[in-house]
Amino acid sequence: MMDSQEKVLVPEEQNAETTAGTNNSAVEENNAATAETTDEVLKKVYKTKKEVVERIKEIAHGNDNPEKEEIDNLKTMFYKLHFAEREAEMKAYIEAGGEPEKYQIQPDEDEEVFKAEMGVIKEKRARIFLEQENLKQENLKKKQEIIEKIKALTTSPEEANKSFQEFKALQQEWKEIKLVPAEKANELWRNYQLYVEQFYDLLKLNSEAREYDFKKNLEIKARLCEAAEKLAEESDVISAFHQLQKLHQEFRETGPVAKELRESTWARFKAASTVINKRHQQHFEDLRAKEEENLAKKTTLCEKVEAITKEEKKGAADWEKATKEIIAIQAEWKTIGFAPQKMNVKIFERFRIACDGFFGGKAEYFKDLKQKFAENTEKKKALVEQAKALQDSTDWKSTSDKLITLQKEWKKIGVVPKKTGDLLWNEFLGACNHFFEARNAANAGTKNEERANLEKKQGIIEQLKALIEDAGENIQEKVRSLTDEYNATGHVPFKEKDRLYKEYHEVLDRLYKELNISAARRRLDNFKNNLKNVAEKGSNALDSERARLMRRYEQMKQEIQTYENNLGFLNAASKKGNSLIDEMNRKVQKLKDDMNLVYQKIKAIDAECNENEDK
Repeated sequence: MMDSQEKVLVPEEQNAETTAGTNNSAVEENNAATAETTDEVLKKVYKTKKEVVERIKEIAHGNDNPEKEEIDNLKTMFYKLHFAEREAEMKAYIEAGGEPEKYQIQPDEDEEVFKAEMGVIKEKRARIFLEQENLKQENLKKKQEIIEKIKALTTSPEEANKSFQEFKALQQEWKEIKLVPAEKANELWRNYQLYVEQFYDLLKLNSEAREYDFKKNLEIKARLCEAAEKLAEESDVISAFHQLQKLHQEFRETGPVAKELRESTWARFKAASTVINKRHQQHFEDLRAKEEENLAKKTTLCEKVEAITKEEKKGAADWEKATKEIIAIQAEWKTIGFAPQKMNVKIFERFRIACDGFFGGKAEYFKDLKQKFAENTEKKKALVEQAKALQDSTDWKSTSDKLITLQKEWKKIGVVPKKTGDLLWNEFLGACNHFFEARNAANAGTKNEERANLEKKQGIIEQLKALIEDAGENIQEKVRSLTDEYNATGHVPFKEKDRLYKEYHEVLDRLYKELNISAARRRLDNFKNNLKNVAEKGSNALDSERARLMRRYEQMKQEIQTYENNLGFLNAASKKGNSLIDEMNRKVQKLKDDMNLVYQKIKAIDAECNENEDK
């Protein structure tokens, strides 16, 4: 589009009369109207797709030849509006609560009409192009015939004056014939000017008519020079350039001036044209620079969108943040003008693909997120049902453990939509609270009992401390009685358990040390005291411990029997025999003491089991 506008149409040679039309004359003739149309295309702004479609219809069904520059501009404008409209529709759909993955692009009637009319224009352009090419060939043939006729006139100098009117008619006919093939235009024009000049040089007899013609042509060209010089004051550079093309056309079609004035007349016209051409050239250099700047800006925006698309997004918040950034970039894009034509569609396609890639990724993410939401919702619903099934249980210990496990599982499950999550959590929490409130109410008496047990055991510890200070008579019986009473007393509050245990055993250790109570007795007392902890693990733990002790008891019993049998075979007469007998008797006694301790432990377990059954 710009190449045809930027061509300098001023001839380069100094001889105005012989070379005024040699520099792209066909391009000047053919593109003068095109340049005006291009200027209007650059300035025309369409606000809606329907406006673009209406203009396309006018072109498709009008009589004018569709200009490629305008068609390309209309196509770019239509799809710019089309994609902006589609993005706005999708955004509105999502903001209204629609699901991105379910969004479907609806058929667009304007686009269908646009494509259909563009097809008509394509066929029309092809037809007109063919017609124009045929017309150019016909015009070429006509102008070649005119040149041959003028050439023939120059071969009869004596007939030049008589042929003057025929010569003028041929000149007029030449002016009326316009388009010719561009590759033939310069050669054609040079030949025409050559024989025109030759004919004028032959005009000797009718010098008055020749001088009159020179004078009239000089007046016309002087006026054209003045008009060209005045164009320097024109503020609209494009308009000035277009007007200059018309002046050039008229300058070429005007006949020659006197030979001595030809060079100066052409020099004046060329100087005025140079000013306009330089302004025009600078205008398009500035326009190209601006378009290159726009291309750089749009390339940067494409890179930003592509970078945002590649960034790792850890959650919905990251996607929403990125969406706002993309929308801001799209808004900025709309404020930037056109890029160079050869890149304008390409850079827009790059931007569109980058944006589509982002929103496609976003739709896929939220599709997966919705699936995860559905899975998590089902998991939490299952936990709610399990909690509800346990809420009326009176198996306090077991059910407490189960509900605590369910609560831990709940925390491991991912997020669900807030509204649904709140409803499920309220149901789950309600079921848990229902059970724990019932358990707390049932255990209120247990807590009072544990507090009473604490006070009772603290009283026993105080009595044991008093025995250290004042032993008195039957001290061992008193200690045994107090330890039995302590062991028979039930549970105390959990937070007081360790402190009480430590204090109790410190007192007993001092008493045993002071009273020289046997280690076996101390082990038995410790065993009885630890039975409470074993009992808390359940009846199976007590049974397991009793079975282990019974095996140990039977083993000791067999060992004692073995030793006693062996003692009957030993010879007590020898000194060595007496020593061995004494050693075996000591082992037997030790085994009997240990067996008795095991027996006492078994009795203690039986007593604990009976106590638990009574509860």
